[in-house]
Amino acid sequence: MMLKTKLILMLGGLLLGISVQAATWNIVYPRPMSEKDDRTRYPVELLTLALEHTGVNFKLSASDRIMLQGKAINQLKSSREINVLWSMTDNQREEDLLPIRIPIYKGLIGLRLPLMKPGGNSDFSPVKDLESLLHFKPISGRDWPDTKILQANGFDVVTAEDYEELFVALEHKRGDFLPRSVVEIWHEIGLYQSQHSFDVDANLALYYPTATYFFVNRKNVVLARLIESGLEKIIANGKFDELFLFEHQAMLDNANLSQRQILRLNNPILPPLTPLDRNELWYQVK
Repeated sequence: MMLKTKLILMLGGLLLGISVQAATWNIVYPRPMSEKDDRTRYPVELLTLALEHTGVNFKLSASDRIMLQGKAINQLKSSREINVLWSMTDNQREEDLLPIRIPIYKGLIGLRLPLMKPGGNSDFSPVKDLESLLHFKPISGRDWPDTKILQANGFDVVTAEDYEELFVALEHKRGDFLPRSVVEIWHEIGLYQSQHSFDVDANLALYYPTATYFFVNRKNVVLARLIESGLEKIIANGKFDELFLFEHQAMLDNANLSQRQILRLNNPILPPLTPLDRNELWYQVK
């Protein structure tokens, strides 16, 4: 009986990414595009903080190679190379992977500001409603949920193959604007300003309800519960909001939301189990 128990524990540990002898969780996330890609920092900080509140030993590290989002999702689905990622949710992703349904950006990934190329067809001053904005072509990633949302709301979307190609497409005016999240756009302006000349429109914003979650392999239920328990603990003790505001308050101030016209879009691919009833999980966009 003792041998059987040990075998079960060892097999369970291998499945969940645990080093059994050291009782350490080895948690691997997708390596970002470059060391300058600041989009990884906050999710890693948040995941680290959550895991620290579970009391377990863990090692959190990036994958050996760079992974674009589509590749990372396929690798996690197949339980290869990585065992956690963060992504904007939709029905297909929640079917393929196991979501921890706590929106790590408090919904701000759906609050989009228009990034524009000066001299392009991006004069939004006549825009008074969504219908008038439909005359402009947004740029979005080919396999992104955002693209489906924009198309469902009537936009003629120009798609790009990967993240870097988005900015190339805007530079060459293949589309009229690139809608970027309020928690991403300021870093991107700084990152690409030496290569491209971009501006952020000062008067307009788009908003659609959506969530970015941590995801794990569907069979990795124990890891999902571990991450969820840590997140719930830091929500309860205020550490989640403390980190969130430390990282994002300046970005929200830069956005000057009170002076913007916010056009609200429908999100027909928002999964039904999205926890919209938990107000403490969302930043309230006025």
